[in-house]
Amino acid sequence: MGLVDWELLVLFVGLFVVNHGFASTGLAAHALAQLAAHGVHIEQPGVLLVLALSLSNLVSNVPAVMLLLPHVGGEPAAVLLALVSTLAGNLLLVGSIANLIVVDAAQALGIDIGWRDHARIGIPVTLFSLAIVWIALA
Repeated sequence: MGLVDWELLVLFVGLFVVNHGFASTGLAAHALAQLAAHGVHIEQPGVLLVLALSLSNLVSNVPAVMLLLPHVGGEPAAVLLALVSTLAGNLLLVGSIANLIVVDAAQALGIDIGWRDHARIGIPVTLFSLAIVWIALA
């Protein structure tokens, strides 16, 4: 039990509780309905790419997928969501909880990885990899 990272476990539990609570408010569905009313549809690959990239770096990629997945239509969109949210997690430190785990573990070893250090590599790698995804879709 001493080897369990309790802070990380609480983070994940809290993440899923908050995400479920938010999803149950209907705000995500309402926001997507408002976008659709203005001609912006989540089924469009470009829209889904931008939403997944933005949400992944706002709330992290796992909660972003949990919020968007119930609203995407069909397997191609779900595959795109999985791919984009995974790659988008590399953009900023908060894009993926895995980034935070690595930074925390590195810090315990005396290695400091800051926002700028991560962004210097993460931003170009993410944009390049998402460009490849976009070209493949075309």
